[in-house]
Amino acid sequence: MVVDAANVVGSVPDGWWRDPAGATERLRDALAAAGPRAVPGASDDAELVLVVEGPARGVKPVPGVRVVAAKGEGDDAVVELLEREGTGNDIVVTADRGLRARVEALGARVVGPRSLRLPRYWRSRRVPRARYWRHARPPRARYRRPRRLPRVRRQRPRT
Repeated sequence: MVVDAANVVGSVPDGWWRDPAGATERLRDALAAAGPRAVPGASDDAELVLVVEGPARGVKPVPGVRVVAAKGEGDDAVVELLEREGTGNDIVVTADRGLRARVEALGARVVGPRSLRLPRYWRSRRVPRARYWRHARPPRARYRRPRRLPRVRRQRPRT
C-alpha cells in the first residue's frame, strides 16, 4: 500500500504550507497508529509505504511505516516503486489524476485521501482553527478581498 504524502497532506487546508515536514510527520504517525486498516480493502499484513518529496524529505520512518524519499517528483517515485516492488494487488492513495492514470495502467487500485480512516487529530493539531481563519483564509469562490484605494500623499504647505 503506497501513500503519496504530498497529495494527502495537501488535500486538507489546515496550514500545512507553513510546516510541510511537520504535517507529513503527523500523517506518518497517524498511519502508524491505524496500521493497514487505515485504507479500506487493504489486507491486515500489507506494508505501508509513505512517499515524501520536497521539504518533507527529512521525515524518518517509524515501525509500521516505511518512508521513501523521492529524488525528484513524488509521482515518478510512486510509479518506480510499483514497477520495482508491485504485486498486482497494490493500493495507492492519491488525489492526483495524472498519477491515478499511470498507476492504474500498472494494475494498482487507487483511492482518494478522503477514504483514509485516520484519527481526526492528525489534520488540525498544528494550527488552531480560530487563528487559521483569522490570518490565512483559504480561497473561496464567494470571498473577495476588498479593493484597496490608492494612497494619497499629503503635500506640505510651501513656506
